[in-house]
Amino acid sequence: MRVVLAEDLFLLRDGLVRLLEAHGFEIAAAVESGPELGRALAELDPDVAVVDVRLPPTHTDEGLQCALEARRRRPGLPVLVLSQHVEQLYARELLADGRGAVGYLLKDRVFDAEQFVDAVRRVAAGGTAMDPQVIQQLLARKSGDDRPSARLTPREREVLEEMAQGRSNAAIAGKLVVTERAIAKHTANIFAKLGLEVSDDDNRRVLAVLAHLDHGR
Repeated sequence: MRVVLAEDLFLLRDGLVRLLEAHGFEIAAAVESGPELGRALAELDPDVAVVDVRLPPTHTDEGLQCALEARRRRPGLPVLVLSQHVEQLYARELLADGRGAVGYLLKDRVFDAEQFVDAVRRVAAGGTAMDPQVIQQLLARKSGDDRPSARLTPREREVLEEMAQGRSNAAIAGKLVVTERAIAKHTANIFAKLGLEVSDDDNRRVLAVLAHLDHGR
């Protein structure tokens, strides 16, 4: 699996290269600026891009914008964005086209090698990997008494957070140490309470949940 990596800090970039190569990824390019990223994405046609939001020369959201432009040229290009802080605007921009194959993680997650590599693989396979803190902020904003999410039980909210991160029923069941049948019941209740159409497609249901949580911002 070929990866284009963009990170301006040398030590972190080198560490990510070594980590990904150790897990069987091929690094097609490892760059440190927006212009370099734009060229790499246009010329190398990677399987997935792992991109720091803030890159030189502007150090604003240049990495994100390069990735979004690449997705406009190649719809569905898998992109995993790394950010120092939670910025819901970044998540919204990534999710805007509804195609999936996107992820948004805080850089702290990189230090959990298993979680980070799983996110890269999930995004490359067309799935969605959203940082738990993004989900928690969206849930907090939608948790007023007059909001549908306020009707969720504590366990349903727990399942919803896992679901919105891109995990399947089987993966959620394993993490929460319950049966997959129990998780299926919880997810059905969640979709009913949120007024969403039930779907067996993991990525489609993630996008539906995130769109609901972000509606009416």
